[in-house]
Amino acid sequence: MKYMILSYGSQRDYDGMTGKATGDYAWTPGDFAAVTEFMRDFTAKLEASGELVDTRGLVDPVHTRRISGSTRAGLPVVITDGPYAETQEVLAGYWIVECESFDRATEIAAEITECPGPAAIAARAYVDVRPIAESVQSLEI
Repeated sequence: MKYMILSYGSQRDYDGMTGKATGDYAWTPGDFAAVTEFMRDFTAKLEASGELVDTRGLVDPVHTRRISGSTRAGLPVVITDGPYAETQEVLAGYWIVECESFDRATEIAAEITECPGPAAIAARAYVDVRPIAESVQSLEI
């Protein structure tokens, strides 16, 4: 079965990683290099095991557009550009893995929590794991 592992961040996190002042912990170039190396090694390990289907990181939330409303519901369609509030968490990236069980997908996701970086950032970081529906029957309760 396939599972999606979702990681989250905020504009503040992205700003901090690129050296901008955030009022939070200031990332060093070494912190960022350690995170990059960890993610590269983590992904390579999943490729080697045959469990990686796809992975992508997403650009800063400030480059996001949100589309809401519905003319079908009698509401105007509204397009909103970022930036969003500093504390708003957004999807930062994902991995799609194919493995034997939800428990194995959870083990894989738990490895991400070992990513190096500032302790203050690690303390509030989390990832989610969700099974991917393979068909409409997967969505039936």
